[in-house]
Amino acid sequence: MSQTIHWGYDSVTAPEFWGKLDPAYAACSIGKSQLPLDIADVTPQPLSAIGFHYQPTRLRVINNGHTIQVNYDPGSYIDVAGARYDLLQFHCHTPSEHTFGGKFADLELHLVHKNQEGQFAVVGVVFYAGVENAALQPIWDVMSPVEGPEQQTPSMYNAIDLLPVVRTTYRYNGSLTTPPCSEDVFWAVMTTPLIMSRAQVNAFEAIFAHNNRPVQPLNGRIIVLG
Repeated sequence: MSQTIHWGYDSVTAPEFWGKLDPAYAACSIGKSQLPLDIADVTPQPLSAIGFHYQPTRLRVINNGHTIQVNYDPGSYIDVAGARYDLLQFHCHTPSEHTFGGKFADLELHLVHKNQEGQFAVVGVVFYAGVENAALQPIWDVMSPVEGPEQQTPSMYNAIDLLPVVRTTYRYNGSLTTPPCSEDVFWAVMTTPLIMSRAQVNAFEAIFAHNNRPVQPLNGRIIVLG
């Protein structure tokens, strides 16, 4: 019986091999709108604000073998130019997947949304080491150091607390940053970073020393700031 090859971030399952692990992952190798990107040259434009309609959820945390993920109860969504995308989950990468003028942030959080047509929209928030981030700590308190089933807690949690007050964004079309690397994904990365403590960064890195995909070619895409 053949053994399933799982994707990862090291050795023969590292990002440069994802496209060869499974035909369903072909976009990881041949896609032309892959992510993450280096955010450097941007084009300011007047953009409509993204509407965030997040509600409290039961705090449900899982170590899925690739990241620490919080699964979200139904009912929370973003509004992008009149289109609704429902919040499914959020998760973290360290160091950041996107770079900024070639420089990494300490951690990047992705809020993953999906509309009724099955299209994804991802909002990214980056963090730098500084003082402790109170909004992250309830997740850090229960995250498991080993892969396993979802851990449900009696606590309630609201992802709105993970967003900066100033919500201008870098926007562009891209892909999922993990297999199957599906394209035609709307991306909005917050221009304003947040702070977390070095101890919080270290606690995540103790579980995932690095789980970031390398920067991909821009391929003529324009990064819009607004």
